[in-house]
Amino acid sequence: MLSLTTSTLKISTQSLTDYNKQKFTKNIYVERMIGKMSKEFFEAVRLIAAEKGITEEYLYDRISAAIIVAAKHDYNGKDIVHCDIDPDKQKIKVYVRKNVVEEIEDEDTDLTLEQAQAIRKSAKLGGTIDIPLKTKDFGRIVAQTAKHVIRQGIREAERGQLIEEFKSKNQELITAKVDRIDPITGNVTLEIGKNQAILPKAEQVPGEVFVEGSNVKVFVVDVKESAKGPKIMISRTHPALVRRLFEQEVPEIYDGTIEIKSVSREAGSRTKVAVFSKDEDVDPVGACIGPRGQRVSDIVEVLGGEKIDVVKYSEDPAEFVSAALAPSDVCGVEILEEEAKSCRATVPDDQLSLAIGNKGQNVRLAAKLTGWKIDIKPESGFFEGTE
Repeated sequence: MLSLTTSTLKISTQSLTDYNKQKFTKNIYVERMIGKMSKEFFEAVRLIAAEKGITEEYLYDRISAAIIVAAKHDYNGKDIVHCDIDPDKQKIKVYVRKNVVEEIEDEDTDLTLEQAQAIRKSAKLGGTIDIPLKTKDFGRIVAQTAKHVIRQGIREAERGQLIEEFKSKNQELITAKVDRIDPITGNVTLEIGKNQAILPKAEQVPGEVFVEGSNVKVFVVDVKESAKGPKIMISRTHPALVRRLFEQEVPEIYDGTIEIKSVSREAGSRTKVAVFSKDEDVDPVGACIGPRGQRVSDIVEVLGGEKIDVVKYSEDPAEFVSAALAPSDVCGVEILEEEAKSCRATVPDDQLSLAIGNKGQNVRLAAKLTGWKIDIKPESGFFEGTE
């Protein structure tokens, strides 16, 4: 059986003299396949697997496949070449399996009984025989083909692991490091572990400033596969970013005592969060705000000063709408059409502008938070507006 050595498989590295550092570059070069595979080869595979975060089994499978693909060219592509790699015994065997027949129909796959018994006396008609490939059967073309397939295999493994890593972060809040800022587009390149992702200008909070080398929290909106590899879509404006921040800051949300029912947000300006608890002894709003407002203040700081209204959720639409219009006081809420989810809120005259908000922001966010269309009416009845 053919064996391969490290003299045959050269690993392109920054320095192979210091194995303790375990630093390797991305390429494996197969220059020639001769001699006996030494323990250094298996050590090299182990180190590459450790550096790339790839299993040794996967690399051995790809190396085996590479050798088979290369060797099959000498047999017109027939599937008769086999390669067994045994890391425990530190050996590799390459051989072809041929049929023992009375009359040869295909020279690539068949042997006569006489030919077979010349190799192995126990060969029998109708059986198969494994023939070890000799070193002279491998040339430069085989080595180059194997090199290509092995490199491709490592790239595929890295890509697969990258996809899995990104998918594990999907819909989650992560901390990334600002790598660089495009002065023309405003897009920010972020480092996420060993990988990078782009935070588009459209997904940045209006007016926020990024500093290279600083950390920033982003929400992973989605992870998609593309021809160029996995694409991670991140955002600083997504409402779920605020939801995840509250889950981190408020233990009662994390353990399920308090539930976030809905979030409406206009990034950089204002966010409304509706919270609820089945435990009557728990004040969901107070727990989210925290002692002296510390919990919500920490979240506001992460969001760059964005205002946050935490309101109590209610199954009663009138009660929920009334709370959602905070910080405005509400005299009462009249349900106009339940199926269409339309209502009218009456507010004190001096609270009218507060209820509507700057350019209608407050009532707009309240409508998104509750899912109801809200008309605002002053207590005097003099003005009536619609959202």
